Amino acid sequence: MTDFGFARASDEAIAIRVQLADQVVQTLRHAGLPSFRDGESGTLDQSGAVVYIDSDAEMASAPVSVGWRCDAGLTQIAVNALTSGNPHEAQAVRYPGMIGLHMQSALIKILLSTGIIATLENDNMNPDYVLVFGRVSDLPSALRPTFTPGI
Repeated sequence: MTDFGFARASDEAIAIRVQLADQVVQTLRHAGLPSFRDGESGTLDQSGAVVYIDSDAEMASAPVSVGWRCDAGLTQIAVNALTSGNPHEAQAVRYPGMIGLHMQSALIKILLSTGIIATLENDNMNPDYVLVFGRVSDLPSALRPTFTPGI
């Protein structure tokens, strides 16, 4: 069981998700972006692409997702603006989210260009996340796209 009471994916499924997450991290690093798996030691305040592995067997939108984390200082400025009592007028509150949405498009294009199936997250809680499903090469030939995505 997961922390939220859902069935946990099998050890075999988790191992495959870990491999996919590692491929995503390496792909983004090769593109020059700082990237790391969620929970790695020393990454709590690190900025860059954070790769998450979903351990849920039933409710996972995708086995792996990616989000952009802004600099910890920028995030603290946003938190301070929220706690000051006037968040709607503070550009600092909106800025990390805007950066995340801009990076979402770039992350998807980078991943697609290397054959990793990635798409927008359709979730109000994490609107700037990228869902990652696997590699095109892992699909049966009948399901593989016959085009190259325009980048």
